[in-house]
Amino acid sequence: MRVPGRELTPKDLELIEFARRIVDANTDAPTEDDDGAHTMGAAVRGADGRMYGGINVYHFTGGPCAELVALGHARASGARELSTIVAVGNCGRGPVGPCGKDRQVLLDYHPGIRVILPGPEGIRSVRIEDLMPLASVWRADAGTQPFDPAVFEDPERSG
Repeated sequence: MRVPGRELTPKDLELIEFARRIVDANTDAPTEDDDGAHTMGAAVRGADGRMYGGINVYHFTGGPCAELVALGHARASGARELSTIVAVGNCGRGPVGPCGKDRQVLLDYHPGIRVILPGPEGIRSVRIEDLMPLASVWRADAGTQPFDPAVFEDPERSG
């Protein structure tokens, strides 16, 4: 399966750098060999261009992912429309794709958001809908929704 992606823009590169600075300043492990700590920093851009950051809270029992912390930071700051998100690993790992739970949250709360992640063609941005083909959409006010193919149509590819 090929997931269509876009080349990174200068704003995408700025978002990656913002996330990298967050994880570098706040990592739980200064090297990747330290107790398996898997620190991630994330950054999300609001529709108005503002950036919001987050860091995961690593714990052996689990903990909130950096992407979800960044989403919470944006929401607590009043941002409701988000355009792009990225997570960056500590120890120079660079952009890392979101886990399944994060992908579902992004699809449900921010359909149309672009996700920066590595792929066969290098680091690209892709629509969350392209990462979640045939997913069920959930809404806080109405629960799981019936399948709607229009959710997965890309207006940039039509016509």
